[in-house]
Amino acid sequence: MGPALCLLSAACFGAMAIFGKFAYAAGVTPATALLVRFTMAAVILAVLLALRPALRRTGQALRRRAVLIALGLGAIGYAAQAGFYFAALEVMDAAPLSLILYTYPVLVTVGAVLLGRDRLTSRRTAALVAASGGTLLVLLGAGGGGFRPLGALLGLGSAITYTVYILVADTIVDELPPVLLTTLVMTGAAGTFGARALLTGDLGLGFRPVGWWWLACIAVVSTVMAVLAFFAGLRRTGPSTAAILSTFEPVITAGLAAVVLGESLTTVQLAGGGLVLASAVVLQMASNDRRSPPSDSGYRRVRAVLAGGRRHNGAGN
Repeated sequence: MGPALCLLSAACFGAMAIFGKFAYAAGVTPATALLVRFTMAAVILAVLLALRPALRRTGQALRRRAVLIALGLGAIGYAAQAGFYFAALEVMDAAPLSLILYTYPVLVTVGAVLLGRDRLTSRRTAALVAASGGTLLVLLGAGGGGFRPLGALLGLGSAITYTVYILVADTIVDELPPVLLTTLVMTGAAGTFGARALLTGDLGLGFRPVGWWWLACIAVVSTVMAVLAFFAGLRRTGPSTAAILSTFEPVITAGLAAVVLGESLTTVQLAGGGLVLASAVVLQMASNDRRSPPSDSGYRRVRAVLAGGRRHNGAGN
């Protein structure tokens, strides 16, 4: 179940580029898209929590530290990652920028191993190589160009920020139900972009009405569903596996671009997509081995999975 949730999250995130393209065509600016995206997502999740109180039950006392970390993940982590990414997008093309951003699975895997949270097994190493190689083929198959050193640095900053975000989220993912955790992250991000809009006045709502539809798609599909599925998958698989499976995102983006926008998939891109899918199969087989990672938190995660994942209440169970 964990790998499937990670793949669902990647698919939802992968659709965001398509939704964003249509939103920009309707006159929506990046600053407006970010603020509306996180604000709308936070409101939707807050209403969901109000209607279904069971989704916020933890089975234990809610620690203030976990709540503050979750808010910080949104206010600092998510906001910084998006800020770096959109700043880089202004000075370089999307394809090489995506290639730089998707160095984060390697960074997460290395970080998790160094922190003692995961074990770098031969099967996981093979999956990492296959996923990274597949992503490289998908992105390079679309054509390069537009490389800029400043953009590369900003893109690397986005990858590093997202790496820290995943590793920090892994420390509290067992303490908060997915819906509550996602609500706090979205609230933190909305607060940051709201404060930025107040300080800079960089908020325009004069776009065409259809822009609200695409913003809603970004908020519901590519934010609420995507993040909920990611946290639920992260809780079951660990940070390394979740990060590697997230490389399915650019494959989805390339596929949707071909179907919706009429862009063609090359043989190289199809081969890359096959490698990414193969890595998902390898990781699914690895999860069935049921071998415990060396850390105590990892052992508790594996034990919960073996018990059917019923230890927590919340979405994704």
